[in-house]
Amino acid sequence: MAAPHRDTRRTADDTRGIVDPAELLTRVHFRRPEPAEPLRPYIEHYWLIDWDLTEPYVSHVVPHPAVHIVFQRLAGEDAFVEIAGIPHGLFAQKLEGKGRVCGIKFRPGAFRAVAPDRPVSEWTGLRVRQPDVLPDIDPGTILDPADDTARVTALDSFLLTLDLRPDPQAELATTLVDRIRADRTIRRVTDFAHAEGLSVRLLQRLFAAYVGVGPKWVILRYRIHEALERAGAEEPVDWAGLAADLGYADQAHLVRDFTATVGVTPTAYAQGVQGVQGVQAAPGAR
Repeated sequence: MAAPHRDTRRTADDTRGIVDPAELLTRVHFRRPEPAEPLRPYIEHYWLIDWDLTEPYVSHVVPHPAVHIVFQRLAGEDAFVEIAGIPHGLFAQKLEGKGRVCGIKFRPGAFRAVAPDRPVSEWTGLRVRQPDVLPDIDPGTILDPADDTARVTALDSFLLTLDLRPDPQAELATTLVDRIRADRTIRRVTDFAHAEGLSVRLLQRLFAAYVGVGPKWVILRYRIHEALERAGAEEPVDWAGLAADLGYADQAHLVRDFTATVGVTPTAYAQGVQGVQGVQAAPGAR
């Protein structure tokens, strides 16, 4: 498969999208290894999490436009594998007792190779255990190895059995999402479609078939990821300036989108994450 237009994969220590990452990382052991070279056009990264908690904890993530295959061993349950489509809203997962997860994050557009006869939008909002589009596999072959290297090797072997094949339309979808992620000046679907030489309708159909969500959703989510990261930084946030940087008409629109997505206002989130009193914010950023 030809390489995408540009590789905008995040670094292994990037936590963009995780709500209060510092809190999560005090409770779990989280790693993000890379797949084998032949799989990288399809897979953004693996994610491995282990925990042993005395009290339950609920993690929250503002989702990326990515489908995941997840092998899980949760407290009190048999091990299982599931396909996790893109959530409509904030993703929440309760962690308790002792558990382990080995996840596969597909690049936007690339999951279509797993189930080429189904538009990716059919998986949106769903978490499907033991899906029939995957070969029969004992989840223990992924979850049981004692070290990360062996687990990554097992994930590589599993994916290579899927015989993922290149698709020019999938590659185009990946490239377009990468451009949205990398370029903050992309703010309107109409302008973006025209710049790419596509009609809005064709762009929307491409995203439904290969990404699973529309281009407007993608633009909004990457705006919120940026705002979430800035809100969690140590320094006070200029919310009006950030709203302008992200292409919002005004600060109120940023506040509304942030609150609807994350569940709390930007100021409340910043105060909670930074653990300081009197975080400086412009009026209305709450």
